[in-house]
Amino acid sequence: MEPFLLKPACKTSIWGGTKLKKRFHKDYPGDIISESWELSVHPAGLSLADSGSFCGASLAELIKTPSVLGRFVKEYSVFPLMIKWIDSQRPLSIQVHPDNDYALEHENDMGKTEMWYIIDCDPGAYLYYGFSHEITQEEFASRIRDNSLLEVVKKVPVKKGDVFFIPSGTLHAIGPGILLAEVQQSSNVTYRIYDYGRLDTDGKPRQLHVEKAIEVTRLAPADDVIPVPVPLANPHDTLLASCPYFAVVRQRIDTPRHNSGDCSSFHALMCVEGSGTLETETQKLSFSAGATIFVPADSPDFTLSGSMTLLDVFVPDPALF
Repeated sequence: MEPFLLKPACKTSIWGGTKLKKRFHKDYPGDIISESWELSVHPAGLSLADSGSFCGASLAELIKTPSVLGRFVKEYSVFPLMIKWIDSQRPLSIQVHPDNDYALEHENDMGKTEMWYIIDCDPGAYLYYGFSHEITQEEFASRIRDNSLLEVVKKVPVKKGDVFFIPSGTLHAIGPGILLAEVQQSSNVTYRIYDYGRLDTDGKPRQLHVEKAIEVTRLAPADDVIPVPVPLANPHDTLLASCPYFAVVRQRIDTPRHNSGDCSSFHALMCVEGSGTLETETQKLSFSAGATIFVPADSPDFTLSGSMTLLDVFVPDPALF
């Protein structure tokens, strides 16, 4: 199957901004877009093919062809990952995601481990990640009740190009003024813990999930905020993160790069900066920052040309974990 552009499912929220529409030209009726689900087969938001002979078909349908996914993906009972752009004009709630066991038992969904790549941010931007020191479950519950939780949550400054890895069970929140790429497990389970006393568009406080959050949150201090990038054989490539559900390689391309299909896994190419083309013998796709291209495992050979920074997302060998 030929590579194709993806059309995302866009989401709006009280904390979203205008960058996904103005900078990445996402097609959405309103100006405020909080999330663009670029690659998703989750029923809460399906992405579609946006080019080629399958244009308009859902990705969920297209991946039913076994050769499209690759042999590593066949090891999973459900499709393992989801990819998003996120624009936070205002801070997100302090939240946590459960692991697979808890999520399957209580939500009939998968847990969520995720990573963030900071595309751009305002001066002084920050995020919250874990606790500054270990606390007890009793103190955690007490601080939620008396709104003093932020006193023990680790506040981390961010800059363009930073990478953060967030295992399930880690307390976290994206701060205001951040545009980022998120790669995560295919899940839509979030437990909100603290939401700054905000009201939703209907004038009511947003739902919190305190009891479940207390059950799943890791209370030890978070020391593994930023993963160590790993240089690869190609000097322009860097492994940013790897876990059982996804691996992410940053590619900087300024000269034509020839690629062959990878029978072990499909690839999703997220264009972070710049623009370029992807060309096979039978088609040529043009793309720019904000686009995501799905490259099937059985893709024909192709060439990437232009000047761009890509995040290459794929499923790694399960045997490594």
